[in-house]
Amino acid sequence: MNPDQAPRTGDGAGGDPVSAGSDFDPTGNPHPDEVHAMYARLRRSCPVAHSDAYGGHWTLSRYTDIRAAAEDSATFLSSVRAVVPSDPRGLRRPPLNFDAPAHTPYRRALDRTLQRRRVEGLEPALAAHARRELEPMLRAGGGDVAQEYGARFPAWVTVEWLNLSPDVAPVLARTASRWVNAWRDQDPAEVNRNSERMYDLARELVADREREPRPVERDPASSLLAERPDGRPLEREQIVGALRQSLVVGMVAPPIVLGSICTHLSEDRALQQRLRDHPELLPEALEEFLRLYTPYRGFARTVSHPVTRHGRTIPVGEPVTLPYASANRDGTVFDEPDTFRLGRPNLREHLAFGRGRHRCAGMPLARLGLRVALRTLLDDTADFGLAGEIEGARMPEVGAVSAPLTLRPRP
Repeated sequence: MNPDQAPRTGDGAGGDPVSAGSDFDPTGNPHPDEVHAMYARLRRSCPVAHSDAYGGHWTLSRYTDIRAAAEDSATFLSSVRAVVPSDPRGLRRPPLNFDAPAHTPYRRALDRTLQRRRVEGLEPALAAHARRELEPMLRAGGGDVAQEYGARFPAWVTVEWLNLSPDVAPVLARTASRWVNAWRDQDPAEVNRNSERMYDLARELVADREREPRPVERDPASSLLAERPDGRPLEREQIVGALRQSLVVGMVAPPIVLGSICTHLSEDRALQQRLRDHPELLPEALEEFLRLYTPYRGFARTVSHPVTRHGRTIPVGEPVTLPYASANRDGTVFDEPDTFRLGRPNLREHLAFGRGRHRCAGMPLARLGLRVALRTLLDDTADFGLAGEIEGARMPEVGAVSAPLTLRPRP
């Protein structure tokens, strides 16, 4: 709290009382509007806030502070706590959980496989996967766009990028969903069961590429195996960890983003039809949707030395979250921040993918996957709308983890 404030007793995400030691309560799975209202209050009156939840952590809520922290990797470290709540087993996997220079060869190897030509080349296959995965909902006249289409299709994005066998996609979709739900619930046993399944997939992938390497520009596992920092190969188990992280990271956000976008378009049918009629607007619209419905609020750092901001000091060792969802609705940066606006002059300043060394490596792939998923949904329907209440995400995300829709297929 700022020094001139009294202790806060009711700034939780749902307006519930919180302890005298907390400025806010991020627990539970309230409606996304309640989460955004909480961050708006923090931006106004408590820009450096503390919560007792998840073992205690700090949060920054203003765009300028969050961006500066994300870009200062020497002060704001990722190697201690990269997410709140963190994996209950405390495992550290590269590159997300490593600081430079240790993280750099892993990031370089993955970036090599995400160049524009390679990513754009995946679009035809992804379009076919999207149409096939949407078909069950079209036949049924609806369903949960986040839990069904939004959960199944991203598995194909990962499968195509990693050059996995097609039979892996449904296994990955089920396993990743179970893993992330257990992680949110902080259930170590269930987290471990599903994580080990993904580790098995990663180990099999590494073993296969050791036997038969593929071009490093087109295959992440081969690219990691080819890295030689200081003339030595990367540790095999760390390569497995990096691929295990790659298996799940693209499965968490897309269902939430797609659920949030479809909720918005269900409430703004004119915009839905405009995007259906003018698909050339989709790239710009998607950027504004990403700003408005950024799914992350739990990415975290720990400081390498005490840091004082707005009259409060964050001590060494205590995690501090960088809620990009809050930064992207900061009215000092984005006019009418809670409103969807095509043509924002500073739209590219949004932080949906983070900033700095740990900016999302899969950003071009995520953009492509979301664009294909949304375009397919619009192309294959004449109209869609909400069929019930949405379910809000728990930390470390924010958005619609469940969004039931009715679909009217295009004649």
